[in-house]
Amino acid sequence: MKIYNTMTRQKEEFIPVDENEVKIYACGPTVYNYIHIGNARPLCVFDVLRRYMEYRGMNVKFVQNFTDVDDKIIKRANEEGITFEEVSKKYIKEFWTDAHGLNFKEATVHPKATENIDEIIEIIKILEDKGYAYAVDGDVYFRTLKFKEYGKLSHQPIEDLQSGARIAIGEKKEDPLDFALWKSAKEGEPYWESPWGKGRPGWHIECSAMNRRYLGKTIDIHCGGQDLIFPHHENEIAQSECANGCTFSKYWMHNGYINVDNVKMSKSLGNFKTVREIADVYGYEVIRYFLISSHYRSPINYSLEIIEQCKSALERLYTCRDSLDFAIKNAKDIDDDTSLINQINSRREQFIEAMDDDLNTADGIAAIFELVKDINTKILDKDVSLNVCKTAADVFDELCSVLGILYNRKSNDLDSEIEELVNKRQEARANKDWATADKIRDDLKAKGIILKDTPQGVTWTKE
Repeated sequence: MKIYNTMTRQKEEFIPVDENEVKIYACGPTVYNYIHIGNARPLCVFDVLRRYMEYRGMNVKFVQNFTDVDDKIIKRANEEGITFEEVSKKYIKEFWTDAHGLNFKEATVHPKATENIDEIIEIIKILEDKGYAYAVDGDVYFRTLKFKEYGKLSHQPIEDLQSGARIAIGEKKEDPLDFALWKSAKEGEPYWESPWGKGRPGWHIECSAMNRRYLGKTIDIHCGGQDLIFPHHENEIAQSECANGCTFSKYWMHNGYINVDNVKMSKSLGNFKTVREIADVYGYEVIRYFLISSHYRSPINYSLEIIEQCKSALERLYTCRDSLDFAIKNAKDIDDDTSLINQINSRREQFIEAMDDDLNTADGIAAIFELVKDINTKILDKDVSLNVCKTAADVFDELCSVLGILYNRKSNDLDSEIEELVNKRQEARANKDWATADKIRDDLKAKGIILKDTPQGVTWTKE
């Protein structure tokens, strides 16, 4: 498998640090609001990464954090007149509603920043002892210029970074590029006791601490949105490598931005879309399909037209899979078509080839639709063996499972009333009683059951 490494700006063969375990860290949400589709893209993309690696036989330890103390959380708590703990607890719960709706597979560990204060303080002390950190009136800053490789992930010369750096009012940094590791407590803010007085951690140090505690000093893959490359991931590298004395992450993966109606999504423009508001109209699975339908490094554009296209694509997949169930139920006792089985299995190889090429989900989905074409033209409405039908269903389910789609399949168990109606309609058709047959069809449609007459018999799907 090859992965595009943001650090080297090229595709590299993925070779894990430890052949027995792949260690992946994905930056999680700051829990002060509902997640938007920009948050959901890395959630879904790197869920597919984890699923695919497990599909390929790798043992994956996947960590995704919650930032549960932050300026935004404190601001929201003050606005609502509640504690920051109540804010974070509320939106972690809302996160799980959306994440489970998107069929996100829970990480091995979901640590919270507030659960790792001791580890954070320990790393800051190490940095201070090594001369990479300094305290000023209860604040602790990282000496950025002392880390000579600063800027290596974002590929920005230090001179360019310096030209854009500023010292905000109230900060007492030695250099504008220095960043906060620990913030002294202001009136009314949450705090923890530390060697530098009462305060709370800076954002960047939280992820360094949780990486080290749950995955170790060197991990395989650190991933997140493109917007995190600088300064968040750049600062994580500086802190971690200076404290630990070794490479922080072997590979870096970043997904592209989301545009809304061809304009970059941002809160300042008021065009950001929450997962919840889209799901209320289209359901969660359409969102997941949309977010993985393009290559993860490419920018993607959200629009109602595109969401409708994704909805139609999913409906086509569901219809094909439901039709396969009917074909399996009515398959004849005939010899296998070996060439057809081989063609079906070749779609698996096509899918793997795509996914091995830097997690190319777009081409992976294309392989599934090639399989759908094979099924529609060479299996459905044809006389094929049960083994051929089952092979097609197994490959179909296998590939969709890797992508985490088609997870809302409904049971094909008709209740006795509907089954009786289907049988009565068949009898009416046999007797050429078209009026009765049409009425039964319309009655079933009113119940959400859509019938389709085929040479093999009647197939049905639920709306």
